[in-house]
Amino acid sequence: MTAPAYALRDGNTIPAIGLGTYGLNEQVGIEAIVSGIADGYRLLDTAYNYGNEDVVGEAIRRSGVDRSDLVITTKLPGRHHGFEETLASLEESRARLDLDWIDLYLIHWPNPRIDKFVESWRAMIRLREKGLVRSIGVSNFTAAMLDRLERETGVVPVVNQVELHPYFPQDELRAYHDEHDIRTESWSPLAKRSELLEEPVITAIAAEHGVSPAQVVLRWHVELEAVPIPKSSDAARRRENFDLFSFTLTGDEVEAISALSRGRLWGGDPDAHEEF
Repeated sequence: MTAPAYALRDGNTIPAIGLGTYGLNEQVGIEAIVSGIADGYRLLDTAYNYGNEDVVGEAIRRSGVDRSDLVITTKLPGRHHGFEETLASLEESRARLDLDWIDLYLIHWPNPRIDKFVESWRAMIRLREKGLVRSIGVSNFTAAMLDRLERETGVVPVVNQVELHPYFPQDELRAYHDEHDIRTESWSPLAKRSELLEEPVITAIAAEHGVSPAQVVLRWHVELEAVPIPKSSDAARRRENFDLFSFTLTGDEVEAISALSRGRLWGGDPDAHEEF
């Protein structure tokens, strides 16, 4: 089984769920990613700063799945912001992944104090024009930052990958994305290291549908038309996380889950957080 897909504003598509690869390293990481692909995951999410692009590349080669059927995401690190630096960084990522093209290239964090993200965005537009990248987007950008990219370059990101889970539903930013035809992606969709999966509203809905609390939360993302990117090194949990398309949540259930909102969990405010 494969997941449904959404059309992106540039004519490409993105699966409705992805496999996060942060922390999947060495041989065990390769095996986990190969297993995830076998289970149906087609969107793989890595980053320069995860230090495992070579692992993802090896898993792709071993998977037996046609390269064109996979959507591979990687991300530009903060220390490579700037026009020429971005061009060079993509080549490093492409070499480690051993791929002719990257399907989705994201600016990992905006680092506004450094103020080079527009230069990097111009370079990403160039990379897309050259065919080295199919789609370009960002991660952890605010509405004001997205406005600036459009104002200064005329090109709107197709994706903004942000912290998103029931404790932080990002209602205003998601509404902005909808207005501008930007697809929302959710990092840490299960609010790792929190008590989210033990919340009574989550466990009650899970019991009602005969699914796990994690499946309820991930289906909540699907109902919001955000793309969750859960990560797990456990094979059974990866399969469970992918099994979201045989049940739906009611509008009332979605609202009850969203009512858990309380704010960011890890202090990653894009206006202040820096990542290099």
